[in-house]
Amino acid sequence: MAIGYHSVLATVTEDISLENGTHYLLARNGRGKTTLLKTLAGLLRQKSGHYSTHGHCQFIGDEFYFDRELKSKAIFKALIPGPHREGALQLANQLELDTNKEFGKLSFGNRKKVGLVVAEFRILKDSPNLLFYDEPFTGLDTPARQAISDHWLSTSEGTLRIVSCHPDFDTMAMPSALLISDNEISQEGDGSLTWADFKQRLS
Repeated sequence: MAIGYHSVLATVTEDISLENGTHYLLARNGRGKTTLLKTLAGLLRQKSGHYSTHGHCQFIGDEFYFDRELKSKAIFKALIPGPHREGALQLANQLELDTNKEFGKLSFGNRKKVGLVVAEFRILKDSPNLLFYDEPFTGLDTPARQAISDHWLSTSEGTLRIVSCHPDFDTMAMPSALLISDNEISQEGDGSLTWADFKQRLS
């Protein structure tokens, strides 16, 4: 499969099959991370070849737009099914998100938290789920990143996440990663690797 817009950005040269869990998407700027995520989510057409996904897909971009006057609690009520709202509020509390504050008055990082909570609690319980995250950690502090990572680990059954990110520290665990380098997309990881093992391989 090849991805791109007017021209090809990157190509999968060997078959890749991903299991449930979190897979980080790593590449330098402009190499096709967002393009790959949008293609897998069905928002862009691949340039050539074929791929398949199975389950309920969500693409979560790097910015979120809601009515500026809506409070986060109201956004959750509108978009998250009733049985899941209590869990959403619990995660919001862990993230130190003020759900009674208007969306337009939230910082960039806190607006990101709103989108993350909405996506996580729109997961279908009786169906496979695929979440494609584009730079979800931008604007989040270390405790918030850890809370999100812990949530992903505890909800990996039945859910596959591909997470585009630029890690801040070498010891960040990356048991599985998709790499875009030299215009090729590959899957790496043996369950024990970190960002330090990958960053020198990106070009």
